[in-house]
Amino acid sequence: MEQSETELMLKGYGLTTAEFFYRMPDYIHVLNTFIWQEYDLAPDHPKLFDFIDFWQREMEGPLHSVRFTHRKMVAPGEWRNVVGEFRVN
Repeated sequence: MEQSETELMLKGYGLTTAEFFYRMPDYIHVLNTFIWQEYDLAPDHPKLFDFIDFWQREMEGPLHSVRFTHRKMVAPGEWRNVVGEFRVN
């Protein structure tokens, strides 16, 4: 079952953004980029490393380098239940 972004963040997941630099198969001296984003767990980053393994197995363009950043959006201690609503007309 698919989990919502909020459920993932409460379990410690954060948004990981990676920029892949890879060589074009027909033009080996040309670098191209690909941006990837997914909710992942730091510091092990299992989804990121699974994607890198997939890339190396299935893609023709060899990787040159990968640059990534990770940001936790909500920490478990920052979450609180709000049971009210204010309307401003």
